[in-house]
Amino acid sequence: MVLAVADGASLAAAARILGVNHTTVLRRVNAFEARLGIRLFDRLPTGYALTAGGEELLGAARTMAETVNELARKLSGQDLRFEGTLRVTTTDTLMVSVLPPILAAFHKLHPGIRVEAMTQNSIANLTHRDADVAIRPVSQPQEILVGRRISGVAFAAYAARSYAETLPAEPRFGLLRWIAPDDSLANTGVARWMRSSLPDAEIALRADSLVTMSHAAGAGMGVAALPCYLGDSLPGLVRVGGLIEEIGSALWVLVHDDLRRTARVHAFTKFVSGELQQRRDLLEGRLGGGVLERNAS
Repeated sequence: MVLAVADGASLAAAARILGVNHTTVLRRVNAFEARLGIRLFDRLPTGYALTAGGEELLGAARTMAETVNELARKLSGQDLRFEGTLRVTTTDTLMVSVLPPILAAFHKLHPGIRVEAMTQNSIANLTHRDADVAIRPVSQPQEILVGRRISGVAFAAYAARSYAETLPAEPRFGLLRWIAPDDSLANTGVARWMRSSLPDAEIALRADSLVTMSHAAGAGMGVAALPCYLGDSLPGLVRVGGLIEEIGSALWVLVHDDLRRTARVHAFTKFVSGELQQRRDLLEGRLGGGVLERNAS
């Protein structure tokens, strides 16, 4: 509870982390401070700030939490049963395109393993057991994680056919109307490429999700840079131009080293890795199913 308030810097954020309401968090904080006889947080207009005593307690709490997490990982790594819950962190783009049929096939093969898919958790959650497996495009995984590089991940520009047909055969990206990532996606490859290559482009819409951007593009609002596995999977979109080499990434299936021998984790990563490798042409943009065909006349 102290960790949640310290990390969130507010009762509301801590309540979201713990899955309770903010009055419950307030009651627990007050009770804990009363029991210890010290004040852990300064209540400021901008949020909750740790006191000196709170900082000292927080350090001990983090050490204890890490010890518990490490023990949980090691115990889970000894599990030889093909059953139980398996938490998977991935992206919304993969969950609306490539992964659903793969997860369905895995469920038929291992019905005792209940998969929980999360599309908003960072890959770092593997270290805290918030997730067991990560299926994500990353340039370089963290050293504490092990796994397999499945393929490259190609990107291209996509638009609705009605908008693409109004463009010249070789359009200049800087003159197009774009759908762009918002500030929450500022560190993504798409956002970095747009900042460096299209600083003065007309922006019709900014969004906090590449899936949202793909739907806006499908509605004819403009052009969006998307992973090819998403853009080529949506029938309403066609490619505008070739692959955007500057945005390329790689798809990895990753686990924490302590968990890789767990039966359900091993079974899942082996199955999913094999299925994804069979889709390398889609992931690396070689299918080109959404390329606009133009008449020669």
